[in-house]
Amino acid sequence: MHPRAGQTALAEDLIDLDALLGAYESVVPDIADPGQRVVFGTSGHRGSSLDGAFNQTHILAIAQSIADYRAAQGIDGPLFIGRDTHALSEPAFRTTIQVLVANGVEVLIDSGDGFTPTPAVSHAILTHNRTGRRQADGVLITPSHNPPRDGGLKYNPPSGGPAGSEATAAIAARANQLIEGGLSEVKRLPFDQAQAAAGRFDFMTAYVDDLDSVLDLDAIRETGVRIGADPLGGAAVAYWGRIAERWGLDLTVVNAAVDPRWAFMPLDADGKIRMDCSSPSAMAGLIGMMQGGSAYDVAFGNDADADRHGIVTPGGGLMNPNHFLAAAIAYLFAHRPGWGPQVAVGKTLVSSSMIDRVVAGLGRRLLETPVGFKHFVPGLLDGTVGFGGEESAGASFLRRDGTVWSTDKDGLILCLLAAEIQARTGAGADRLYADLTDRYGAPAYARIDAPADRAQKARLAALSPSDVTATTLAGQPIADILTQAPGNGEPIGGLKVVTADAWFAARPSGTEDVYKIYAESFLGPDHLAQVQTEAKAVVAAALC
Repeated sequence: MHPRAGQTALAEDLIDLDALLGAYESVVPDIADPGQRVVFGTSGHRGSSLDGAFNQTHILAIAQSIADYRAAQGIDGPLFIGRDTHALSEPAFRTTIQVLVANGVEVLIDSGDGFTPTPAVSHAILTHNRTGRRQADGVLITPSHNPPRDGGLKYNPPSGGPAGSEATAAIAARANQLIEGGLSEVKRLPFDQAQAAAGRFDFMTAYVDDLDSVLDLDAIRETGVRIGADPLGGAAVAYWGRIAERWGLDLTVVNAAVDPRWAFMPLDADGKIRMDCSSPSAMAGLIGMMQGGSAYDVAFGNDADADRHGIVTPGGGLMNPNHFLAAAIAYLFAHRPGWGPQVAVGKTLVSSSMIDRVVAGLGRRLLETPVGFKHFVPGLLDGTVGFGGEESAGASFLRRDGTVWSTDKDGLILCLLAAEIQARTGAGADRLYADLTDRYGAPAYARIDAPADRAQKARLAALSPSDVTATTLAGQPIADILTQAPGNGEPIGGLKVVTADAWFAARPSGTEDVYKIYAESFLGPDHLAQVQTEAKAVVAAALC
């Protein structure tokens, strides 16, 4: 823990905007360096211009590659494009429009020239494609909750959610090829010309006016739930006020500041500025506001592109993301009669097993997938998955009639769901979770890192169950060893070991020389510590 974690950033913590934006234009990446190539992770291509990892060269190539990809796939409808409040999002947005319009793509940008949350883009794609006309897709300019020095770009195909690995691999490979060729195949118009040619779309009205199809806003309004909303300087900044006005909610935007340096943010646990609404350190301001007799019944925050949620209870407690996911699932499947009996619940394999127990108690099917929201897209799209959630505070769920709302993470509806729970049950989501622990037990959950070099990480990602020789874990027989997700058979890029009351999962980091150990025990913190210790030994033996 950094000594100033949770304290407001000082001047020396802030980025130099001129240097950051200057590097976007001037730095030419060396793609012989793996860190400067175009690489699409679970949430698109991310990096900083200062590191040669997110520069104009990258965006020119990625935008051309997306234009080529959608043409090859026969996608000829409009492309919706949104951006968040990161400093690098604006120049990347401009570059992307220049290339896409030059390639004859029908680009739709925000009619108010505002910031656009990720879920609003997903909602727009799906709403358009429901008409059966030419299929639309989208681009999001955002590195999500990453620090202010970073930029990001991700592509959402006509399914409305994050692109699958086959698509992102093709887009990245073509982009690197274009860079290697000196960008000679990239088409580009002057920005003024491209902007004039782009169409306009009112993302905010389309999204906000449709919210009653996915949430019981009448109950929130009629019971007078008092809400404090903090967009954390992100793309939801104008949305919360519009939501309050449109639906007559007692909702106050407690922080409307937008600053690409995020000077108002408390430092995260590692001392960096990071708009992580699942972090108690980053959410220290909202937590402090809710302590000691707050005027609000519930408060919440979002990250920079509003695809994540953080729920703060009246006593000033930030709900653990796993706890809120479990509570949300229990509530939704009891209060959505329009969802059929066969509708399943989706979770990533590193999310809490409390979800498994809740789903079993509901008599529902569990879809356990690898990390990455893209794995929930097919089920949300066809209505066979009612709720899909990740332990990192990202989730979405169906409309009240059981049809698709968003196939990307939607931090706005998850926040409003906390208010709906308060309105319909008379208690907060934390009380609902406490009731679940009375029924199913109270798990202890944590994530730690262990050192691993590049070769070891590659070996970990390629393990098979037969590589594990251990038969017990923390005093219990091993019941299952997984290297493929049970929900869809996809490789998990690591290892999960399960016993009756505990589990651990080990996955290599994509950016650091470590691997991540997620672990949980229903037998208490001491048993969790034992699981973590033995997990390292199990992985070390498997890597030999």
